[in-house]
Amino acid sequence: MSDRDGPSSEISGGTSASPAPDGECKKFLQQKSCQELTKEEKQRLRKEKKQQKKNRKENKTADVGTFFATEVPKKQQKDATANAASGDTPIGNEKSLTGKAKHERAKQSKKLDQGQQAASTKTKPVPSEPQPVVKRLPDYVQADDPAVCKKVARQLGRQQIPQRQDYGNKVGLFLHLHQYSRKMPLTQQLTTLSTVHPAVVRLGLQYSQGIITGSNARCIALLHAFKQVIHDYSTPPNEELSRDLVNKLKPYISFLNQCRSLSASMGNAIKFIKKEISNIAGSSREDEAKAILFECIDKYIKEKIHLAAEAISKSAFEKINEGDVILVYACSSLVTSILCDAHKRKKFKVVVVDSRPKLEGRETLRRLVKNGIHCTYVLIGAVSYILPEVSKVFLGAHALLANGYVMSRVGTSQIALVAKAYNVPVLVCCETHKFCERVQTDSFVSNELDDPDDLLVTRRGRTPLQDWQANPKLRLLNLVYDVTPPDFVDLVITDLGMIPCTSVPVVLRVKNVEY
Repeated sequence: MSDRDGPSSEISGGTSASPAPDGECKKFLQQKSCQELTKEEKQRLRKEKKQQKKNRKENKTADVGTFFATEVPKKQQKDATANAASGDTPIGNEKSLTGKAKHERAKQSKKLDQGQQAASTKTKPVPSEPQPVVKRLPDYVQADDPAVCKKVARQLGRQQIPQRQDYGNKVGLFLHLHQYSRKMPLTQQLTTLSTVHPAVVRLGLQYSQGIITGSNARCIALLHAFKQVIHDYSTPPNEELSRDLVNKLKPYISFLNQCRSLSASMGNAIKFIKKEISNIAGSSREDEAKAILFECIDKYIKEKIHLAAEAISKSAFEKINEGDVILVYACSSLVTSILCDAHKRKKFKVVVVDSRPKLEGRETLRRLVKNGIHCTYVLIGAVSYILPEVSKVFLGAHALLANGYVMSRVGTSQIALVAKAYNVPVLVCCETHKFCERVQTDSFVSNELDDPDDLLVTRRGRTPLQDWQANPKLRLLNLVYDVTPPDFVDLVITDLGMIPCTSVPVVLRVKNVEY
């Protein structure tokens, strides 16, 4: 025993003092090689486990997962049956396996784990992504919701504003919109104790009766009425003008919205006035604050409407050639002024297209003929016959939406569509104060219904639709606006220059920075 202990201790210490017998040396070397092989296998197993953890974090496709979940077990079963047939038995002790066999076994277990993980991800429900916040619809496009109608009635009651009642039967697609009659104006429901300013009452009556029409005219009339309200306003004791005046305007705005829905230009003007009122310093005197507000309103009218029209007229003049035949639709004060200014230096002809029931094109025809312009007057049903002779189409706009769609008088999209079919360029003239952040792709969700009695026509003393409300199966639809896709518009002429419809969001971002 002492002879055996001596050589083993010497060999473990790294020195060989005397040679050992051959049998003892072989046995000792086999034990040592087994120990070294076990350490290498342990390191290899550690690396494989780390790799498995990394692979579990990665998402594999469902097809790969299904393949490994089904094919690998089949292959293992085949191998097992083959081993059983040949008489081989699997070795249970992992330490007794050779390095190559253990590596193959670990590789197969790794693929099996990946396949099971991918298969489990296929059955697991995908977590729902956070949905974008959907903005609530305005109350004026929810007339068919009783809860919303009650809420609006309560708000108007707190503001001491009467609620206008709907009139007549509506078409099913437009039940969510209000429909009023000019024979029942909101001013009839006002009492002598009403808190609405007389200038606002007069303006609301002019809106509802159709005396003031057009986006620019309605916006200018609104700003002048607010100037009168500010002039007659006096700050109550213990109150600030910047806060109390904004609260004072809220019921007036609600009253005007009940008379007729606010246009996009009016909404932008109201935002501008509220912002200027809130920017007034609390230390300012009342007369100084009023003078600042008067100056801001006058500046807004001058820059955003009058000077903007002049800038658009100069840009549009470059697009008009000598001898052109220009088609216009309905009545747009901006388009009419552009043609009158251009006629002073160039000669061209104009085709005025009109539609019922308003027949607004007659006013355009009167202004153009008064300025000596050669005109042709047709109804919208004959537009396809006159377009082969037209070289350009100039259209006005009620609003330009954030997605590039043009909201204008109903019939505009029809003219743009036919012009596109005849390869006639369509140019839309619109000021930037009509640009709106609203997004709309159809004319159903947000629109305006006019008085259905305007569709009644009397000929030879007879009115066929006089008792239309008595017939429960009859509906009259007098739509005010439609929406034209940007694909039908070649160019938009604004006070900032000529831009495509896709540049509307850029202009809106610039406006938000300025204001």
